[in-house]
Amino acid sequence: MQITILGATGDLGRECLQQSVEAGHAVTVLVRSPEKLPAALKEKITVIQGDGLSADDVQSAMPAGTDAILFAVGVDEKTSPQNLCTDVTRNVLEAMRKNSIPKLVWCGGGSNLRKEDVITFGAKFVRWYSEIFLKLRHTDKENQLALLDENSDLNWVGIRPLQMIKGTKKTVYRLGYNAFSGTSKIHFADCAHAMVAMLEDDTWTGKVPIIQY
Repeated sequence: MQITILGATGDLGRECLQQSVEAGHAVTVLVRSPEKLPAALKEKITVIQGDGLSADDVQSAMPAGTDAILFAVGVDEKTSPQNLCTDVTRNVLEAMRKNSIPKLVWCGGGSNLRKEDVITFGAKFVRWYSEIFLKLRHTDKENQLALLDENSDLNWVGIRPLQMIKGTKKTVYRLGYNAFSGTSKIHFADCAHAMVAMLEDDTWTGKVPIIQY
């Protein structure tokens, strides 16, 4: 597949990049700082220097013929602009419509609850904690999800991790609307594994299942 990755220099994005290349996909990345990309991968991919907040840059990285987009943009509570993911997603959706791109796979957050979720005390705690201590990230992901719901005619699918941490790729995890809490964890590598698999799997189309061990 011909895919474009956003957020390829972050912890999740680097895993998405590595695993996409290993899977044999032809990869384009849109990055502000190409020097942050792993040197061993640069010669195997197409690098577009630009900003996801620029509609023109997003269009240039997602030409007609692109089969799918992996959205791994992260939010830093101290440095990210308000609604970073939401605004980048708006540009992505515009590019999808303009260039007839079939699929978007994206990463959300476990504090953004869905009607299908098992709403336990743990889930309520995750939401409360995020609203108070991770307000920028929580609100941005909430707005991003609302924007995607408004564009349900497009083919998108996502995952919602809780605590993402570094670690080896296990490829064994739970993906679904299972009960979760503030102690639920998942490695960046397995988040990427699920996202890359979703490029060619329509099981969760229009859904955002929780991913956790």
